[in-house]
Amino acid sequence: MKIVKYTPRAMEPAFPFENINAMLNDLMGWSKEGSLRTWAPDVDIAENPDSYEIHSELPGMKEEDVQITLNHNVLTISGEKRREIKEEKDNFVRVERNYGKFERSFSLPNNVLPDRVSANYSDGVLKITLPKAEEAKSRQIKISK
Repeated sequence: MKIVKYTPRAMEPAFPFENINAMLNDLMGWSKEGSLRTWAPDVDIAENPDSYEIHSELPGMKEEDVQITLNHNVLTISGEKRREIKEEKDNFVRVERNYGKFERSFSLPNNVLPDRVSANYSDGVLKITLPKAEEAKSRQIKISK
């Protein structure tokens, strides 16, 4: 599966001014390419003997706000996280929670059975199970004498 590259904060330079451009981009909400940054939910991908599993964190989202599509061995998770609108005016000093539309796509290996893919959503976590074809599963082979 292809995964979008992720650079954790711990990997950034120790001295804060070494990467002033990245700091300014973070402050202004711009990506390295100069476009307005969008958010994408974090995912964990695991391989089991019988399947692959994708777990995606979608806190505060409703099941109906998430779409999952599978087209030509590309699994796409998309949706929109909406900001709660309150009547009272809040004076925010800093807003770090992400809102807006998102889309994550993953190229699947050929050994996935597309007609048996399943998904469930519970406690803000989306779990997608991608069963493997029988010939792709590991098996032990006996040595003959």
